Amino acid sequence: MSDAESRKTPSSRGHPPWQEWSDDQLLAQCEVDTYRASGPGGQKRNKTSSAVRLRHGPTGLVVIAEESRSQHENRAKALRRLREAIALTRRNEVAPGSPLPCCVAEVLARNSGLRVNPKNPDYYRVVQYVLDVLQAQAGGVGETATKLGISTGQLVRFLEQDDKLWAQVNRIRAGFQLHPLK
Repeated sequence: MSDAESRKTPSSRGHPPWQEWSDDQLLAQCEVDTYRASGPGGQKRNKTSSAVRLRHGPTGLVVIAEESRSQHENRAKALRRLREAIALTRRNEVAPGSPLPCCVAEVLARNSGLRVNPKNPDYYRVVQYVLDVLQAQAGGVGETATKLGISTGQLVRFLEQDDKLWAQVNRIRAGFQLHPLK
């Protein structure tokens, strides 16, 4: 399948499987802007366009990275931020009885609970799937944990390790008129 075809083909779960795409495939869907960022960094920072802004066309999400003096480092950081934004904001349908995605199953097989380092390349795939299941379970944490085959405590520990993830969980719960997790 060509890159153009893969960009147009929707996933059977809803949105295209952006988390599964390579950086090049994801970048091909983005409008990339480079610019000079202000702030500390000396004269080099003011002379080179090292800051990167990505606008993801299909979702409308915009992310920036400008902390490094290297455009390549900033592009990699911006792509990671785009993956994070997609994982936190785009929900996919989870069919009843559907098997766990391989990345989630592998994380669960390696250890008890959802212990996955945020630097792990599969981290945002796991985050997106957990949020998809939470949405499918009408915001119920216990039901989500049961669907994932872990305890409620293990799920809560996974969710609370990331402030943005925790906030998104509470937004999903609010959409179902449930009280926020504390």
